[in-house]
Amino acid sequence: MADLSPIDLQKALSGADYPADRRSLVDRARKNQADDKVVSRLDGLKEDSFDGPNEVQKAVFNG
Repeated sequence: MADLSPIDLQKALSGADYPADRRSLVDRARKNQADDKVVSRLDGLKEDSFDGPNEVQKAVFNG
């Protein structure tokens, strides 16, 4: 997703506790007032559980 940067994702997930499920990551992004494109991308992830921010980043940018 070319219009989404890793920095946007990091800001959106600031303060997230891991392991985390997809729903809690979406909620965290909303609390951090993330852009709709970030929230939508997180909400559309295939995986439902993430052990850390690196796993989230891989899922977002590598599908």
